[in-house]
Formats: sequence, structure tokens, C-alpha cells
Amino acid sequence: MGEIERATQKLVAAHGSGELSLAVASAFLHRWLLPRISRFYDSHQNVELEISASTGLIDFAHSNTDMAVYFGDGQWDDVECHFLKRSALIPVCTPGLLAKHPIHTPEDITHHTLLHVNRRPEEWRDWFKAADTTFIERRKGLYLSSGLLTSQAAARGVGVALTDVNLVSEEIQSGQLVAPLDIPLELPKSFYLVYRKNRPMTYAMRQFKDWIMEEMAVDALSAKSTEA
Repeated sequence: MGEIERATQKLVAAHGSGELSLAVASAFLHRWLLPRISRFYDSHQNVELEISASTGLIDFAHSNTDMAVYFGDGQWDDVECHFLKRSALIPVCTPGLLAKHPIHTPEDITHHTLLHVNRRPEEWRDWFKAADTTFIERRKGLYLSSGLLTSQAAARGVGVALTDVNLVSEEIQSGQLVAPLDIPLELPKSFYLVYRKNRPMTYAMRQFKDWIMEEMAVDALSAKSTEA
């Protein structure tokens, strides 16, 4: 056993368990965390993760969950809260859809089927307002239960979805999806890493927190370089 391995074992023994139970907002889990989780294991082979998808708040006092990723305004009782990233939505669709009806202006989008999230029916109207364009839905839209489903439908050529570009980065890099207009709809909600207030952090909690904050910093730099 090398010096690094021995030092790691001492850290685990000193700071607590090398296991971490994590609950994550579904879209963030499937679209951001899972495509990157191998990078965490590459540098943290001594930490064992148990990850579950979550759609609500966690009662940390009566749960085995150590940490969670929430999507909201950051105002939650009895939790320590660390900002991860803001959310801004842009239109995305397949290249094949653009070949049929190109999108050069916001008005061009109205000739496509718009993909809506049931519980957020005003997002498209708000996006057109941000684009300084009158909202006219020329075709009947498709309503789905989550942003994850609208993104998946867009990737199958069903229509145009509004999504956080960071949550479909793999599809955009592969060319499966494109963002024809860089006009973002800034949302008042953001993603946060949270855990029970005043809880001492275990070794695994600290390692995951440091890693995800570093990944977010890399994403932010990449976004700035793309804008430049």
C-alpha cells in the first residue's frame, strides 16, 4: 500500500464514513450528474455513493440521506445551502427539425410544435416576452409532466423544448440537439447543494461538496468561453 492510500485511510477514519447517501432533483441527476459521475470516482475511489432521484424536500432529521441537490430559491428551513448554478432556458430541437423549418428569429419557432411542462405553462410565453416577440402558438403544443420529458421529446424530433443548456450539454456536443437562438429566459430558481443545518460534515460529504463545486466552476468557465 502506497503513502497516498494510507493517508486516505487515515482521513476516512478521522473524518467519518466513506459512504454518502445523496438525493438529487431528477433533471439534474439524469442530465448533469450521471454523465459526470465517473469523474468523481476517478479521483475518489474510497467514497461509496448511494444516489436517488428526488422531487421534493428531504426531512434530514428523519432520513438516512446525507446531502441533496434542490432546485428553488435557496430559502429552506434547517438546512445548510450552497449555491451551485443558476438556471436559464433556451430553445432546443433536432437538426432535422431545422431542416424542415429553419429558425432564424423567435417568430420562426411558432411554426413548430412547442413542448410544454404541465406545471410550468407560462415558460414559453415568458421566453417570447424576453425575446421581445409576440407569443402566438400556431400549432397545438404537447404538454408533458417534466422538463426531462420535454428534452427527451425534443431529442426525438417531436418539437422545440425550452431547457437549461447545461442539462443537455451531451446532446448538443454530439449534435443530437441544437440551440438555434441564444436568447435565454433567466429563471428565479437555481440549483443548490444542501444538508442538515449544523451537521458536522463527514469525509465523504466534504469530498463530494468540493468536487461538485469544482465541476460547477469548470462549467461556468466553459460557458464564458463559449459566449466570447
